[in-house]
Amino acid sequence: MTQPITSIYAAVTEAIRAEAKRLLSEGEVTVIIGYAAGRRTGSTQPVVATDIAAAAKLIFTPACVNNLAVYLTKAKKEIPRSGKIGIVVKGCDLKALVGLMGESQLKREELYLIGVPCAGVLGSTVQPAAELTTETIASKCRECEAHLPAGCDFVPNVALPAQQPLESTYAAEIARLEALTPAERWAFWKEQFGKCIKCYACRQVCPFCFCEQCLCDRNKPQMVESTPRPSGNTAWHIVRAMHLAGRCAGCAECERVCPMDIPLNLLNRKMAKELKELFDYEAGFEVNEKGPLASYDEKDDQSFIK
Repeated sequence: MTQPITSIYAAVTEAIRAEAKRLLSEGEVTVIIGYAAGRRTGSTQPVVATDIAAAAKLIFTPACVNNLAVYLTKAKKEIPRSGKIGIVVKGCDLKALVGLMGESQLKREELYLIGVPCAGVLGSTVQPAAELTTETIASKCRECEAHLPAGCDFVPNVALPAQQPLESTYAAEIARLEALTPAERWAFWKEQFGKCIKCYACRQVCPFCFCEQCLCDRNKPQMVESTPRPSGNTAWHIVRAMHLAGRCAGCAECERVCPMDIPLNLLNRKMAKELKELFDYEAGFEVNEKGPLASYDEKDDQSFIK
């Protein structure tokens, strides 16, 4: 980074607090979902502010890694459903909200979006009090172009420093895997999936896993083996990757929370690359009722049909 981010994010914090206080005091929203300081030094945690005192504790720092869009899905019951809801969103969070609107899970008129100028957040293995640098920045942020969320109701008037484009970690790894033989690629993913302990943390943190009962939890009939065995693990991750194809916003929350360090977002980015090449489609930029895998177009490439 060309200049310290701390002062910039401090200005963003003050602007968020002021707007949150105004919204709550004037009754424009009933609740605001944002970030507050966590217990560990420098850490943050999601918070639901319902009064001015709670709004005064809102912050934005490089440790604000959570995608708060997940708190707006019907699978989460903690958020009051009466009145307009305010939510603090980064660019990647906004892409998730756009996707949820397209799937009729959210209505734009029921939300007040507080967009934050974001130069990036810290990687999952970095201490939360660390300085944001090109070495500590999260992998997802290296390829992000949504530093200023578009179409929000409020965005702090804070300028971000000029940034040099960073090499995409995911693009480099995808290129490496594509250069392997099919057998070598299968061996790679088989090893990764074999580490899974079926904790379902990836599912719980994903904004697009909003079903109240997951198909994979059903046992009559049982679609996916529930125990952490190779066949069930592979089925779970492939089913999930296909389920997110054309929907995933690239927030990388699944990869961040995985206790076994499975590169889940690498798989999601590979699927996104395929959709871009085959259908010229990228998720999260505009509200679409159906993505390319849920719709039919006569112009679609059919060369795969043998």
